[in-house]
Amino acid sequence: MDKFTRAIFLDRDGVINRERTDYVKSVSELEILPGVAESIKKLKDAGFIIIVITNQSAINRGLTNHDNVKNIHTTIQDYCKKNGTLIDAFFYCPHRPDENCMCRKPNAGLLLRASVEFNIDLKSSWMIGDRDSDLQAAKLAGCNFIKIQSNGELKHVIQTLLMNV
Repeated sequence: MDKFTRAIFLDRDGVINRERTDYVKSVSELEILPGVAESIKKLKDAGFIIIVITNQSAINRGLTNHDNVKNIHTTIQDYCKKNGTLIDAFFYCPHRPDENCMCRKPNAGLLLRASVEFNIDLKSSWMIGDRDSDLQAAKLAGCNFIKIQSNGELKHVIQTLLMNV
């Protein structure tokens, strides 16, 4: 019998890095929030894999491109490495809301794709996000959800989550 993995799905903007009203379009605009690497390390130590699930419509709006988004993710990963941890994967949707794709939150496409690629047990996994679209995606995927205050500190919700799993 295959062993299933527990995951923490993290929204990016507002959870890992400071959200901007004009989008984070390049590494120079990236501001990683306090306590992120420490929180990810605690979750990994508790046996979770960490997967970022993020809408990046700035790509299809023509404001940035795939290379810039990948560079942002590499920078976040490098920050995590310097702090003794890693994010297992980044999944992003480049589509605008009017394109109605299945991968864009509030749809669950990215969570479902990650669950197949990583053999994830969604019922014992959690999505942490700052928007109702994160909650809706989590519900559709069948995983648990914790709402964080946008640009809040991830470490506070992590403590609560780890006490209850």
